[in-house]
Amino acid sequence: MMLSWASLCVISLAISVVLGIKLLLLYRDMEEIGAQFGERMRKDTNNIIYVPGNDKHLKAFAELLNRELELLYEKRRIYQNGDRELKEAVTNISHDLRTPLTAIYGYLELLETELDLGNSPRNDIEKKEIHYLAQIRNRADAMRALTEELFRYSITVSQPQENTNINKEKVILNRFLADCLLSYYDIFYQNNIEPEISIIDEEIVRFLDAGALRRIFYNILDNAVKYSRPVDTNNSTDFLKARLSVSLLAEGTIIFRNRAQNLDRVSVERLFDRFYTVETGRNATGLGLSIAKHLVERMGGSISAAYIEGELVIMLQF
Repeated sequence: MMLSWASLCVISLAISVVLGIKLLLLYRDMEEIGAQFGERMRKDTNNIIYVPGNDKHLKAFAELLNRELELLYEKRRIYQNGDRELKEAVTNISHDLRTPLTAIYGYLELLETELDLGNSPRNDIEKKEIHYLAQIRNRADAMRALTEELFRYSITVSQPQENTNINKEKVILNRFLADCLLSYYDIFYQNNIEPEISIIDEEIVRFLDAGALRRIFYNILDNAVKYSRPVDTNNSTDFLKARLSVSLLAEGTIIFRNRAQNLDRVSVERLFDRFYTVETGRNATGLGLSIAKHLVERMGGSISAAYIEGELVIMLQF
């Protein structure tokens, strides 16, 4: 009887050892599959997942993952091809538009010289001609601005995200932000905006591309100026003032806030999408904030937007 129990214990132990080894091998194979899957998701590769062991269930699982990865690779290729074609089309369009615009400005200057705009118009016909020329120049200026925006976008996105040509240098964010805001003084004044500026005294130093950072600030400020709305207050002298505030916090976070009553949370989630515009007919390409996001992320920073109590809040962190 004692021998039977001993034999049973030995058999049980042997089974436990075999099962333990089996589980250990399964665990190892699952870890291998997980590591391969993670690598396939991070890299642009067509390699399939393989199972080092012989377990048929794991092999079936790996085969299922491979089929899904093939579908993902195909969708990725379609997206990349379409994205590349769109970028090339934008680049070509921006280049193609520059030549006729240059010609238009040349003819405009000739016509303005012929009419001698420095003197008062002599009759109603000349008044109409001057008016039409002013409208043509206005639309040409808008077209040139849009073309330049397209050109900047094509240059920005044509470079890889890990672009090594970024010229990082020491930037004191306090001073740099203040200089950018100062350069917008006339634009703020023309649009009846009195910005509320809060910049801490302690120097915030970062190593960034100064040209890219300036373009980021300008694009955000352009967007704020374009869509800011007057604030209704009890003080009649402030009624027509549009609200815009810019803050630089101690940890280096930069916050832009402006009143934007035509926005909503759904629109804000799409603000960084290329070609997305909140309102049509404003000479907008929908590229300004998309370019800003691209440049921020290329320099290792983050940018986000939120809609809080009728205000658009854009936050930058480097």
